[in-house]
Amino acid sequence: MALGWLVVVWNLLWGDINWANVAGGLLVGGAVLVFFPLPAVSFGGRLRARGVLVFAARFGVELVSASLHVARIAVQPGYRPRGAIIAVQLRVPTDLNLALTAEAVSLVPGTLILEVDRDSGTLYLHVLDTHGPADLDLARERTLTVERRLVRAVGSTAELRRVETDRSERGNRP
Repeated sequence: MALGWLVVVWNLLWGDINWANVAGGLLVGGAVLVFFPLPAVSFGGRLRARGVLVFAARFGVELVSASLHVARIAVQPGYRPRGAIIAVQLRVPTDLNLALTAEAVSLVPGTLILEVDRDSGTLYLHVLDTHGPADLDLARERTLTVERRLVRAVGSTAELRRVETDRSERGNRP
Protein backbone atom coordinates (compact mmCIF):
# COMPACT_ATOMS: atom_id res chain seq x y z
CA MET A 1 0.00 0.00 0.00
CA ALA A 2 2.75 2.44 0.99
CA LEU A 3 4.70 1.57 -2.15
CA GLY A 4 1.69 2.43 -4.29
CA TRP A 5 1.34 5.86 -2.68
CA LEU A 6 5.06 6.53 -3.08
CA VAL A 7 4.82 5.69 -6.79
CA VAL A 8 1.85 8.05 -7.15
CA VAL A 9 3.75 10.86 -5.42
CA TRP A 10 6.83 10.20 -7.56
CA ASN A 11 4.75 10.50 -10.73
CA LEU A 12 3.05 13.65 -9.47
CA LEU A 13 6.45 15.19 -8.76
CA TRP A 14 7.59 14.48 -12.31
CA GLY A 15 4.28 15.76 -13.68
CA ASP A 16 3.99 12.97 -16.24
CA ILE A 17 2.76 9.40 -15.95
CA ASN A 18 4.75 7.08 -18.20
CA TRP A 19 6.45 3.70 -17.88
CA ALA A 20 9.84 5.19 -16.99
CA ASN A 21 8.38 7.27 -14.16
CA VAL A 22 6.38 4.32 -12.84
CA ALA A 23 9.49 2.11 -12.90
CA GLY A 24 11.55 4.89 -11.28
CA GLY A 25 8.85 5.36 -8.65
CA LEU A 26 8.85 1.65 -7.86
CA LEU A 27 12.63 1.69 -7.54
CA VAL A 28 12.81 4.82 -5.37
CA GLY A 29 9.75 3.85 -3.32
CA GLY A 30 11.15 0.37 -2.69
CA ALA A 31 14.47 1.84 -1.60
CA VAL A 32 12.73 4.28 0.76
CA LEU A 33 10.72 1.48 2.36
CA VAL A 34 13.78 -0.76 2.74
CA PHE A 35 16.17 1.86 4.12
CA PHE A 36 13.65 3.96 6.08
CA PRO A 37 11.02 1.53 7.39
CA LEU A 38 7.96 3.00 9.07
CA PRO A 39 7.15 1.84 12.59
CA ALA A 40 4.17 -0.44 12.90
CA VAL A 41 1.03 1.32 14.09
CA SER A 42 -1.33 -0.98 15.92
CA PHE A 43 -5.01 -0.30 16.15
CA GLY A 44 -6.61 -1.97 19.14
CA GLY A 45 -9.75 0.13 19.19
CA ARG A 46 -12.97 0.13 17.29
CA LEU A 47 -14.78 2.71 15.24
CA ARG A 48 -17.77 4.19 17.08
CA ALA A 49 -20.16 6.03 14.76
CA ARG A 50 -21.61 8.29 17.47
CA GLY A 51 -18.12 9.24 18.69
CA VAL A 52 -16.98 10.03 15.15
CA LEU A 53 -20.04 12.25 14.56
CA VAL A 54 -19.56 14.08 17.88
CA PHE A 55 -15.86 14.58 17.13
CA ALA A 56 -16.57 15.87 13.61
CA ALA A 57 -19.30 18.26 14.76
CA ARG A 58 -17.27 19.70 17.66
CA PHE A 59 -14.16 19.93 15.46
CA GLY A 60 -16.14 21.91 12.89
CA VAL A 61 -17.42 24.31 15.54
CA GLU A 62 -13.92 24.79 17.00
CA LEU A 63 -12.47 25.29 13.52
CA VAL A 64 -14.91 28.09 12.68
CA SER A 65 -14.60 29.71 16.12
CA ALA A 66 -10.79 29.68 16.07
CA SER A 67 -10.72 30.96 12.48
CA LEU A 68 -12.90 33.91 13.44
CA HIS A 69 -10.69 34.59 16.48
CA VAL A 70 -7.49 34.56 14.41
CA ALA A 71 -9.14 36.72 11.73
CA ARG A 72 -10.14 39.27 14.40
CA ILE A 73 -6.56 39.35 15.67
CA ALA A 74 -5.25 39.82 12.12
CA VAL A 75 -7.41 42.84 11.32
CA GLN A 76 -7.36 44.54 14.72
CA PRO A 77 -5.11 47.59 14.31
CA GLY A 78 -2.18 47.84 16.72
CA TYR A 79 -2.94 44.60 18.56
CA ARG A 80 0.07 42.36 19.22
CA PRO A 81 -0.95 38.90 20.37
CA ARG A 82 1.28 37.07 22.82
CA GLY A 83 2.06 33.45 22.19
CA ALA A 84 3.22 30.71 24.52
CA ILE A 85 4.68 27.24 24.29
CA ILE A 86 3.07 24.60 26.47
CA ALA A 87 3.54 20.89 27.08
CA VAL A 88 0.52 18.60 27.21
CA GLN A 89 0.99 15.02 28.34
CA LEU A 90 -1.65 12.81 26.77
CA ARG A 91 -3.32 10.08 28.79
CA VAL A 92 -3.19 7.51 25.98
CA PRO A 93 0.41 7.63 24.68
CA THR A 94 0.01 5.27 21.71
CA ASP A 95 1.49 6.31 18.37
CA LEU A 96 -1.93 6.42 16.74
CA ASN A 97 -3.43 8.60 19.47
CA LEU A 98 -0.42 10.94 19.44
CA ALA A 99 -0.66 11.33 15.67
CA LEU A 100 -4.43 11.84 15.57
CA THR A 101 -4.48 14.28 18.47
CA ALA A 102 -1.51 16.25 17.11
CA GLU A 103 -3.13 16.47 13.68
CA ALA A 104 -6.52 17.56 15.01
CA VAL A 105 -4.99 20.18 17.32
CA SER A 106 -2.69 21.61 14.65
CA LEU A 107 -5.52 21.94 12.12
CA VAL A 108 -7.28 24.45 14.37
CA PRO A 109 -5.97 27.98 13.72
CA GLY A 110 -4.06 29.50 16.61
CA THR A 111 -2.31 26.29 17.69
CA LEU A 112 0.72 24.61 16.21
CA ILE A 113 2.47 21.39 17.19
CA LEU A 114 6.17 22.09 17.68
CA GLU A 115 7.33 18.68 18.86
CA VAL A 116 6.03 15.28 19.86
CA ASP A 117 7.82 13.23 22.51
CA ARG A 118 6.85 9.62 21.80
CA ASP A 119 8.51 8.23 24.92
CA SER A 120 6.49 10.33 27.37
CA GLY A 121 3.41 10.88 25.17
CA THR A 122 3.81 14.67 25.33
CA LEU A 123 2.80 17.26 22.74
CA TYR A 124 4.56 20.63 22.71
CA LEU A 125 2.28 23.32 21.29
CA HIS A 126 2.57 26.98 20.39
CA VAL A 127 -0.63 28.75 21.41
CA LEU A 128 -1.58 32.15 19.98
CA ASP A 129 -3.06 35.03 21.99
CA THR A 130 -2.46 34.09 25.61
CA HIS A 131 -2.95 36.58 28.44
CA GLY A 132 -2.03 34.55 31.50
CA PRO A 133 -1.88 31.17 33.20
CA ALA A 134 -5.63 30.66 32.83
CA ASP A 135 -5.30 30.75 29.03
CA LEU A 136 -2.51 28.17 29.19
CA ASP A 137 -4.63 25.88 31.37
CA LEU A 138 -7.52 26.33 28.94
CA ALA A 139 -5.29 25.35 25.99
CA ARG A 140 -4.16 22.22 27.85
CA GLU A 141 -7.77 21.31 28.64
CA ARG A 142 -8.80 21.83 25.02
CA THR A 143 -6.03 19.50 23.86
CA LEU A 144 -7.04 16.84 26.38
CA THR A 145 -10.67 17.28 25.32
CA VAL A 146 -9.70 16.66 21.69
CA GLU A 147 -7.85 13.53 22.83
CA ARG A 148 -10.92 12.36 24.79
CA ARG A 149 -13.20 12.86 21.77
CA LEU A 150 -10.79 10.96 19.53
CA VAL A 151 -10.57 8.07 21.99
CA ARG A 152 -14.37 8.02 22.20
CA ALA A 153 -14.45 7.83 18.39
CA VAL A 154 -11.74 5.23 17.71
CA GLY A 155 -10.22 4.06 20.99
CA SER A 156 -10.26 0.72 22.72
CA THR A 157 -12.31 0.05 25.83
CA ALA A 158 -9.19 0.28 28.04
CA GLU A 159 -8.21 3.62 26.46
CA LEU A 160 -11.74 4.91 26.92
CA ARG A 161 -11.66 3.93 30.60
CA ARG A 162 -8.33 5.73 31.01
CA VAL A 163 -9.57 9.07 29.64
CA GLU A 164 -12.90 8.85 31.47
CA THR A 165 -11.23 7.93 34.80
CA ASP A 166 -8.83 10.84 34.47
CA ARG A 167 -11.74 13.18 33.77
CA SER A 168 -13.64 12.15 36.89
CA GLU A 169 -10.51 12.55 39.03
CA ARG A 170 -10.13 16.15 37.86
CA GLY A 171 -13.71 17.15 38.59
CA ASN A 172 -15.66 16.63 35.34
CA ARG A 173 -14.24 19.56 33.41
CA PRO A 174 -15.06 19.46 29.66
